[in-house]
Amino acid sequence: MTDVASHYVDEARRQLRGHKRMAESAMAQIGDQDFFVTLDPESNSVAILVKHLAGNMRSRFTDFLTTDGEKPDRFRDREFELGSGTTRAEVMKWWEEGWNCVFAAIDSLRPEDVIRTVTVRDQPHTVLQAINRQIAHYAQHIGQIVFLCKHLRSGEWKTLSIPRGKSEEFKVAGPKANRGLPPER
Repeated sequence: MTDVASHYVDEARRQLRGHKRMAESAMAQIGDQDFFVTLDPESNSVAILVKHLAGNMRSRFTDFLTTDGEKPDRFRDREFELGSGTTRAEVMKWWEEGWNCVFAAIDSLRPEDVIRTVTVRDQPHTVLQAINRQIAHYAQHIGQIVFLCKHLRSGEWKTLSIPRGKSEEFKVAGPKANRGLPPER
């Protein structure tokens, strides 16, 4: 069991690092002004999505094994608001702090922790379930970030995966030539 659990923790860490890298590669393609653009009144900007993810990460992964994943000092609704003076640098600082919480918690896990029970909003989850819940949540919002960045860059977008019409070339080139691309989504 510990061998499987150890592999699970390694895979969770790999996926989370990949999601972080993908979001950062997308965000690097947009300017500061586009970082705060919303497509319509019901949409979130990249900045808002980053702020929400950072708040969620801090709440879920601070004292991960010992406290509820919904911390009493988290005010989720405020994660969807930005003050007029908020800067990209400030938002990206929250992003890094959030990921630091995630990786500190994941890196501290032992294989036997995977079947321990933790709570999220007073609901019991195994550590495995709690991590899977967060991977899915982060992937959803990172997909939104990539979509927004791609939309805002339009024809100037640099793909984060195999370019359209290049799948056959990718297959022929083989795995060694394609190491720089993120894993298939």
